[in-house]
Amino acid sequence: MRTAIVGVLLVMTVLAQASVTKKAYGKMPDGTPVDVYVVKDGDIEAHIITYGATVVSLTTPDRNHKSADIVLGYDSLDGYLSKGNPFFGAIIGRYANRIASAKFPLDGKTFNVPQNDGPNSLHGGTKGFDKVVWEGKALADGVEFKYVSKDGDQGYPGTLTAIVRYTLKNNVLHIDYSATTDKDTVVNLTNHSYFNLSGAADILSHELKLNASRYTPVDATLIPTGELAKVEGTPFDFRKATAVGARINANDEQLKRGKGYDHNWVLDSSGKLAEAAEAYDPASGRVLQVWTDQPGIQFYSGNFLDGTAKGKGKVYGHRSGFCLETQHFPDSPNHPKFPTTELKPGQKYHTVTEFRFSSR
Repeated sequence: MRTAIVGVLLVMTVLAQASVTKKAYGKMPDGTPVDVYVVKDGDIEAHIITYGATVVSLTTPDRNHKSADIVLGYDSLDGYLSKGNPFFGAIIGRYANRIASAKFPLDGKTFNVPQNDGPNSLHGGTKGFDKVVWEGKALADGVEFKYVSKDGDQGYPGTLTAIVRYTLKNNVLHIDYSATTDKDTVVNLTNHSYFNLSGAADILSHELKLNASRYTPVDATLIPTGELAKVEGTPFDFRKATAVGARINANDEQLKRGKGYDHNWVLDSSGKLAEAAEAYDPASGRVLQVWTDQPGIQFYSGNFLDGTAKGKGKVYGHRSGFCLETQHFPDSPNHPKFPTTELKPGQKYHTVTEFRFSSR
């Protein structure tokens, strides 16, 4: 027994010298093992598990070089498996965001997907990519996750092979998404991390800038109406850095429908890798810049967090974290004028998002 323990310690010591380490994180109810990959570069460290390809921890320094975890999450796998998990840190698919009436047309047929958000389908259905164990593989400066979603999975056509690579270098967490299919399908992948750059009770004092002149207004069930509305003169104008809480309670119908911000912004960058958003916490000095080549970004101000989720020694109350989900527009399969999310055999879905960290 003593020899076995020494052996384990030696292995851990060797791994600790590398930039990427792999450890056991837990087991699924059916016994499937779940691993965590620890990726460290300088003062930044990311912990990512194979369940949902989920970022469970992301440690960055403040202006005084004090490091803290800036993402919401749970203490163990049990939390991530819980029914109330609000997609903390996970990869979302096959289709991120909402699909109206849980159905969409493709190639002259109507495909039905699970209703799990009122009349609509949200984040891929009742068992989306956030609720499966991905195959993990260590890279030189990160980790690659692979998941094969079979034809008919959650009602979506085609066997989709998705690969997500997280790499950490020079204060940038780079997320590379790719996918291929054997039948015509739709795909829209994103990361659903909740950020709080200060660790304070809420994120209302965070200052946010969104490089978007338009956004997609929604109906009462948070489905886009199809309009690309101007942000000018509305509480949705974040072209200049503005505190999240400055206008969140304004007498605005869109804010009432979302119970705050839960909308897609139409990015001005039009398909090239460019800065989409910047969040700044005046208390800590932490800065998060989001760069992407996607056409949209969903800013969600944590409106449905209600104190039932608890993790990392905290109770996650109302607006205790925010999401910046790079994406194609919600419900695009039902809006022919939106940028298409269709993927055909022989084509490759590929998109890049970067979270860039600094302080000031």
